[in-house]
Amino acid sequence: MEISISLHATDQLAFRKISEEEVLAVVENPDQIVEEDGLQVYQSILKSGEKNYLLRVFVNTNKVPPVVITVYKTSKINKYWQ
Repeated sequence: MEISISLHATDQLAFRKISEEEVLAVVENPDQIVEEDGLQVYQSILKSGEKNYLLRVFVNTNKVPPVVITVYKTSKINKYWQ
């Protein structure tokens, strides 16, 4: 899938130490897609060392190409997993 990454999302990637490759992998092959605030949230459970975390990628699919709005990872998997 061709996607664009917003300036805000680019800043968040650097700040949160998330690679663009991780984001693209989740968008291309998500474990789950949920809707939140009118955006599609592509999310996957990833392993970092011995700990699992959820990578959440918020995408505006109404744009052509779709635009990544923001991205973050969290250890609170149960809170967001549907």
